[in-house]
Amino acid sequence: MLTILPQPELRRIQFPVFVYSFLELASKGYVKACQEFFEAHAPEHEALHAHDLFQLMAIRSMEHVQHSEMAKLYKESKYRISLTRTTFNLLTYHLHDNEAAGGAIITRFLNDHMDVHITTGHPTMLNTRDENGLGEDEGIAGHSTGRRAATGELASLKLGPLPMDKEFIADVEERLQQEDANERQQTKQDESGIVSGVRSLVDEFKAIKREETEDSPMRDDIPLPPYKGTDIEREVRMVKESRQKFNLIGAPSPALPSVCMYTFHNTNDGLACVDFSQDATLVATGFQEAYIKIFSLTGKPLVSALPSENNGQTAPTTRRLIAHSGPVYGVTFSPDNRYIISCSQDATLRLWSLDTYTGLVLYKGHDRPIWDVKFGPFGHYFATASHDHTARLWSTDHIYPLRVFSGHLSDVDTLAWHPNSAYIATGSSDKTVRLWDVQRGASVRLFNGHTAPVTALAFSPDGRTLASAADDATINLWDIGSGKKLKSMRGHGKTSIYSLDFSVEGSVLISGGADNTVRVWDVNKGLGGKAAAEPEPYIPASAAAASAAVNGTVAAIGDATMKVDALAGAGVTSQPLAPSTTGGGGKKKKEIVAT
Repeated sequence: MLTILPQPELRRIQFPVFVYSFLELASKGYVKACQEFFEAHAPEHEALHAHDLFQLMAIRSMEHVQHSEMAKLYKESKYRISLTRTTFNLLTYHLHDNEAAGGAIITRFLNDHMDVHITTGHPTMLNTRDENGLGEDEGIAGHSTGRRAATGELASLKLGPLPMDKEFIADVEERLQQEDANERQQTKQDESGIVSGVRSLVDEFKAIKREETEDSPMRDDIPLPPYKGTDIEREVRMVKESRQKFNLIGAPSPALPSVCMYTFHNTNDGLACVDFSQDATLVATGFQEAYIKIFSLTGKPLVSALPSENNGQTAPTTRRLIAHSGPVYGVTFSPDNRYIISCSQDATLRLWSLDTYTGLVLYKGHDRPIWDVKFGPFGHYFATASHDHTARLWSTDHIYPLRVFSGHLSDVDTLAWHPNSAYIATGSSDKTVRLWDVQRGASVRLFNGHTAPVTALAFSPDGRTLASAADDATINLWDIGSGKKLKSMRGHGKTSIYSLDFSVEGSVLISGGADNTVRVWDVNKGLGGKAAAEPEPYIPASAAAASAAVNGTVAAIGDATMKVDALAGAGVTSQPLAPSTTGGGGKKKKEIVAT
């Protein structure tokens, strides 16, 4: 067979030529030759294509090709590669001169199964691929929506904050003025401030409130229901929390921050998902046994508004919600902590009340298992990811989806909301990440770079950066505006990464992986931004996932555990972050056992 010279540019066609040659041998019934060919050449491509090779390795016949989803993907789609004009011309001449030695076969593969993009410039001996994966324009990308247009321009995005309602701002300021007056009266301070050097709540709100900017979406683009009194109280609480924050870098901190870690013991491989409420008082978990369990992290009883749901005079500190007929794969709290939505293998979604701890609404739309569900940052809307290759947008007051986001070539495994609620990011088993416009239902960005299914996504608080993780043990950071990869980060060995989350200020990213570690990453390092202090050593834990809540909470889910261990007051310093019975605040280890 013809051998392609291993020049950097020509290496790009080696894998698709291997795949289509292998599938052709299998389709024509050459069982032994097919097996020998795979065993001889597959190791050359394991570094970048291990996931695809695992799916293809069992194929040996026409029947296998017809029933393999991966084989269908390659046969029905074109593999995109980029070559310079000079390299492409030399390749075609070489294939033409060696037609009898296999050149005709490779020419047919190029014509039938590859999308060769001719680029300007001169050939180079340097490898133009990303050092941690494929080129951004390489591989099967499916639909072209979200790629650069022929003019070289991308769809414009509105990545600024969603401006607050003016009446809502006025009501919040009035409520904060009352709080300031009460504090002045209690502390007997004058009008210049509550405490010397500390801003009033009104001033703090003016500094952090979401105001309209040049790239902010219009409020009419994302219709929200009228605000309620609970929304005002929530905003007041967030302003108070904002005033209490302090800088961990530079000036001396008034105290060490607290880090809480929770490990669930005795789950017998049954724990499938977890989510924390925004105020870190509750945690909801979903189980393979088709139920949801809610824990009180403060020990406060979970009292139902329905007397019949309470156990006599003493309400329990845990609640079990039962209605699904299959494993529960996703749970999410509403921003006001009044509701939970769950998704399941039974292809349904359920809305639960945290006032009564009972089911309220059943949603149907997907016809396959639903892998993930997330409430939008302002409530009312939520989104789902499913085995049916789609993501969908819902609202709590409609039992059917408002939008169907279709474009991925395989399962949509995970999703994340943009902070302004105007966009949703989805990660898929087709190894791509897509950004969807909520208003139009269209894909506006396509991020290529992973070599295995995408398992976790997270937006930075400013909405400018997207982090993605995959089974290829890589975390990629993307600039959303340009659609370009900023950098790749590795540290979880060769294991999958199951969850990501940014810190409140966006300079730190936390990841949890199947190597039983939780890792803390300096996002700005190498990007020209203000770097954090020396990176902390990783945290050993019997954990496979992590979730960094806005209050600084980190959760770890074990694969065979359910007892909840909470480490409170563990200071974030330059010393290793390791579990201990006491932390920076001198608090003892608190243990909550769930039965």
